[in-house]
Amino acid sequence: MELKHIIEAALLAAGRPLSQAELLGLFGEREQPGPEQLQAALAALAEDCQGRPVELKQVATGYRLQVRAIFSPWLSRLFEERPARYSRALLETLAIIAYRQPVTRGEIEDIRGVAVNTGIVRTLLDRNWVQTVGHKEVPGRPALLATTRHFLDYFGLKSLSELPPLQALIDRLDSPLEPTEQEPSHAHIPTIPTTEPDA
Repeated sequence: MELKHIIEAALLAAGRPLSQAELLGLFGEREQPGPEQLQAALAALAEDCQGRPVELKQVATGYRLQVRAIFSPWLSRLFEERPARYSRALLETLAIIAYRQPVTRGEIEDIRGVAVNTGIVRTLLDRNWVQTVGHKEVPGRPALLATTRHFLDYFGLKSLSELPPLQALIDRLDSPLEPTEQEPSHAHIPTIPTTEPDA
């Protein structure tokens, strides 16, 4: 059995990113490939995906197979549940945390010029996009917020260095998102709802 086929089957069965260690753990001690063999198999699998509706994507926690975003207009009709929608306030808060981390809630409020709704921070924590990484040594010792590896996975990023330039992100908040080849269909940039307060 070809190594790349075993990897492909594992990624399809897992339904989540698998790290190199997890992929190597699929094999017994005697049959376990070396890191170079694993990398070669991953490269071969990525090449096999060229021109297909699926792609091999490396994200923060490993590798996953995903449908290319260009197919999302059709595939979205398979699911009755509508994608989650988030307010501009939530997206701005998330962007500040991503670009300025670690950052306190007070610092976020200074940048945005308005108070941060408690529900926004709770939503980010509940989705595991943000975590508390410590406390700032000032009166009150406010929590320092930073993004998580799950945040990177959700938005199809391998590291924070792959974040778009800040101005490009601001421009995207001001215009509807169209799927692109770079955006995985399951990891959309949410649009603005009409129900959540902008605070």
